[in-house]
Amino acid sequence: MNPLLGELQELLGERHVLTAADDIAPFCTDWRGRYTGSALGVALPGTAQEVAAVVRACAAASVAIVPQGGNTGLCGGATPVGGELVVCLRRLNRIRAVDADNNSITVEAGCTLQAVQEAAAAVNRLFPLSLAAEGSATIGGNLSTNAGGVQVLRYGNARELTLGIEVVLADGRIWDGLRGLRKDNTGYDLKHLFVGAEGTLGLITAATLKLFPRPRTHATAWVALPDPAAAVRLLGRLRDAAGDNVTAFEIVGRTALDLVLKHIPNARDPLAGKPAWQVLIELSGARDDLGATLEQALQAAAEAGGIDDAVLAASEAQTAALWALRENVSEAQKIEGVSIKHDIAVPVSRIAEFIACADAALRAAFPQVRIVCFGHIGDGNLHYNQSRSDAQSNAEFIAQTESVNRIVHDLVHQLGGSISAEHGLGQLKREEVRRYKSQTEMDLMRAVKQALDPRGLMNPGKLL
Repeated sequence: MNPLLGELQELLGERHVLTAADDIAPFCTDWRGRYTGSALGVALPGTAQEVAAVVRACAAASVAIVPQGGNTGLCGGATPVGGELVVCLRRLNRIRAVDADNNSITVEAGCTLQAVQEAAAAVNRLFPLSLAAEGSATIGGNLSTNAGGVQVLRYGNARELTLGIEVVLADGRIWDGLRGLRKDNTGYDLKHLFVGAEGTLGLITAATLKLFPRPRTHATAWVALPDPAAAVRLLGRLRDAAGDNVTAFEIVGRTALDLVLKHIPNARDPLAGKPAWQVLIELSGARDDLGATLEQALQAAAEAGGIDDAVLAASEAQTAALWALRENVSEAQKIEGVSIKHDIAVPVSRIAEFIACADAALRAAFPQVRIVCFGHIGDGNLHYNQSRSDAQSNAEFIAQTESVNRIVHDLVHQLGGSISAEHGLGQLKREEVRRYKSQTEMDLMRAVKQALDPRGLMNPGKLL
């Protein structure tokens, strides 16, 4: 056995250090199955102090570390490249403190997002970060990629929801930055270096997060529209009518919905006529008139020719069924087969322009392309994916990934957007991002990396 693994077994106990190939294998492939690497072993520490001890041992042995939580990432950011030690933080799963008066909660990195939501609900509070993988995605992973989800429109992404963090640094020191303060003007806001850093600067072991009052009422609708431009106009109309009570505004293209109807059991099309574009809308808050507000706004939009059809959820079951259609798009795509995936952001005002121009350019270059477009139109974030319907033709198409990326990403850049909105860079976009960031920006990022991880042992081969 490698001497480091023996040392780690003494530190953590034998059952918390995996060395057999069959035990290690599940930690070496990402959720999509796109990236598979090899690992020296897997360490499963149970406390921040044990994480620190593991990091010190790895530093002494010059062994690189790949942090991992629920392994639900979409860009290969938590997958080892070859020979690193995977440090899985799932055992750090304690709710350390809930402060309802301060509207904050302190949790360890291995807590699932769902567990944090439930702990908040137990004191009649809301933790609003919400995404399809919340039952298995962990808070550490959410913070490492600055996760977004379906309620960014109202509450912001993971960075905006973070008050403080605890981090194990590359040399094994623990920085305790678990402050539940909304105002702290005492120098650099160091937590923002680690949120979104994909484990390349240190291992987040705990976080203090913002809570909010639980909404008393919800109103949900599935709406058919003629095109994405109509969706943007409807979003503006709703925000004028309901303000910050507009919690989510999700767009789903026809092809995306058809895949859900094909692959997800019990999925049902909410509207007749197979509309090309739909949006899922949710209002929430303390107002009792949200249902009426939503209905009136949709009626006015219909009279103005801005929407074609709509259905309002009349029960919790109907609300859940509508949300399941949106949340299962990624799962349906995975079942269907490999696709070229883009997680892009442009200003909301340019969403329609992006879709029209990208669709036209891709169809001109690849006539049989199938475009799956869906996402968080309320904050300008689209999941814009391409494939072909038959396996042989799709394999040939996937081989053209670089050409497809050039069309999509060059347009995103031209429109003032980002090639990664909420999934991070990982291995997937590590080189691609260099085309769109200035040399000055890349130099600054490398300087931060050099300052905090001069030996390059923290999640090598990712992000930079």
